[in-house]
Amino acid sequence: MVNSKTPAQVVAAARSQAKITTPELIEHLFDNFFELHGDRQGADDPAIVGGLARFCGHPLTVVATDKGKTPKQRVAKHFGSPEPAGYRKLLRLAKQAEKFGRPLVTFVNTAGAYPGRSAEEQGQGEAIARCLLELGCLKVPMITFIFGEGGSGGALAMACGDRVYMLEDSMYSVLSPEGFASILWKDSQRADEAAKVMQLTPNALLEHGAIEGVIAEDENDHLATVEAIRIVLKRDLELLTKKDPTALLAERYERFRKF
Repeated sequence: MVNSKTPAQVVAAARSQAKITTPELIEHLFDNFFELHGDRQGADDPAIVGGLARFCGHPLTVVATDKGKTPKQRVAKHFGSPEPAGYRKLLRLAKQAEKFGRPLVTFVNTAGAYPGRSAEEQGQGEAIARCLLELGCLKVPMITFIFGEGGSGGALAMACGDRVYMLEDSMYSVLSPEGFASILWKDSQRADEAAKVMQLTPNALLEHGAIEGVIAEDENDHLATVEAIRIVLKRDLELLTKKDPTALLAERYERFRKF
């Protein structure tokens, strides 16, 4: 799939208010979604929404970042930037999925993990590292869809499974173009130039083998976008659920070793 947008235009589209939302994805992709709360350590981060659902009649676990829609929701969710409790909730639900043999599907739209003082005090780095370690060893299929921003370790913590896909107007990078420009050139105004250098577009990442595919999207028809995701998810779940856990883990290991 060829996207004619420039990298800067892809970044703008990934951040657009017209982007499909987490509630839309969950409502239209899955049946009988039942949200589960809490990290079992005393907190519940609203930036991470997760729970049980059915897809084509089969049970699975769904976990997604959520930026919120109203100003109040956005502030409460830190604009989709999870705190340590969010990553611990993700890991709790992932281990529960493993226990009961349910595939894990994650949806990512985050500029990165919440960088506030409270998050650092609560162990942000450890929480992300724990996700990378344990989700990488998860003995059930894990499929990730990046549908907006995919920023740094905050996104990678949710994308360390067997398949990673991106919507055509999404981005996946080590940090924001503004941050890159500020560090490299001491000038955040060169963000558009940085976006080109960083190779953060879906087509570039597909070319480098960092993702498995790019999914078409229509900002004016979100149901069409959902249907495009449904086709990919159905195909991959049918393939991955047939694999022996040992083979699944071996292939996952090789997937990340090639980077």
